[in-house]
Amino acid sequence: MKNVQKQVPSLLLLITLVGFPQISESIFTPILPALSRAMHVSASQSQLTMSIYFVAFAVGVLFWGQFADYRGRRPAMLGGLIFYLVGNLGLYLSPSFNWLLVCRLIQAFGASAGSVVTQTIMRESFSGVAGAKVFAKVSAAMALSPALGPLIGGSVQTACGYQNVFSVLIMMAIACLLYAGARLPETRPETVKVASWSQQQRVAKRLLSDPVVWIYGLLISGINGILFSYYAEAPFIFETHFGLSAVAYGSLGLLLAAASLGGALLVNWLVNFWSPMKIALNGLLLSSVAAIGLVLAASWNHMLGMLIGIFVVFLGLNITLPNALNRALIGYESVMGSASGWFSLGYYLAVSGLTYLMSWLHHGRITTLPAYVLGVCLVMAGAYAWLYWRDQHA
Repeated sequence: MKNVQKQVPSLLLLITLVGFPQISESIFTPILPALSRAMHVSASQSQLTMSIYFVAFAVGVLFWGQFADYRGRRPAMLGGLIFYLVGNLGLYLSPSFNWLLVCRLIQAFGASAGSVVTQTIMRESFSGVAGAKVFAKVSAAMALSPALGPLIGGSVQTACGYQNVFSVLIMMAIACLLYAGARLPETRPETVKVASWSQQQRVAKRLLSDPVVWIYGLLISGINGILFSYYAEAPFIFETHFGLSAVAYGSLGLLLAAASLGGALLVNWLVNFWSPMKIALNGLLLSSVAAIGLVLAASWNHMLGMLIGIFVVFLGLNITLPNALNRALIGYESVMGSASGWFSLGYYLAVSGLTYLMSWLHHGRITTLPAYVLGVCLVMAGAYAWLYWRDQHA
């Protein structure tokens, strides 16, 4: 009998499929002031395009994860990309701001397949040393892809106008759909079991009653909430207040990418000396101290000081995030698929709420975002300090 070699997707395809949702999240940020003017809506209303993205993304993560178990990874990914394409077409053709919000929901629902299905494919296709290498390379790409969004959005807006940012999204959707259609194999094992609704409910109730899950959920949603609240508010700080061009603002995304990569390097070094929980706690403390500096720099109207504060805040957060992602669902290995789906639904909804809070707080003052970042950092640090203390005295 001949051995049938298992088909696995290429690294380039995996990076493409996991990266396009993150570019879609952040590509909007440089065009928010222009969108606000063109659609005759307030700055806080235009920021809704960021917060509602995560509502549909949260629902989509749960839906496409279940769909991938029922129908297969390839149909789920292609289905998500079709929704993504329809949403992008709608964004380009939207006659009003309300229609644009609806199409943003459709876009996010489809894009969520790129996150949940790609990670499932990676876990099934690679293991051992090869798996570790693939995850490391894809994680590096994930750190850089959100930074590309503002740079692309700012450049396209400057050259062609804000509406052509939607044209770029349409072309990206078509390219991803054709690439996945031609090259993505089916990786679902024949032995995969689909959890029943009653099993799903039991997992959800267990998660809701677990304080450790709540705290790690707070950390993951808080860190992402700060990130995308920054993306929602920063254009009005650096473009409207400080007068940077859309391209110059877009290039600031590289600052966050550098903080992300720097955080990853620091974690790899610190694990030789500290426990993962101690590393995470010190990352939160670093972010909290840096957030105080960020508040002071904003109060003094000092742009360079704010940029330094933003870099150090995100450096600390990226020291904490890997530990939170790694430890959040320890003890749920036997129901990991269901637990991941419900956990992701919860923290993406929380990210949406935190991003909406930033838009609600927006009053045109550059001190609002720094104060918000400080508040969220202090809450996260306090909650995690309690968990760390409990673990040390267990």
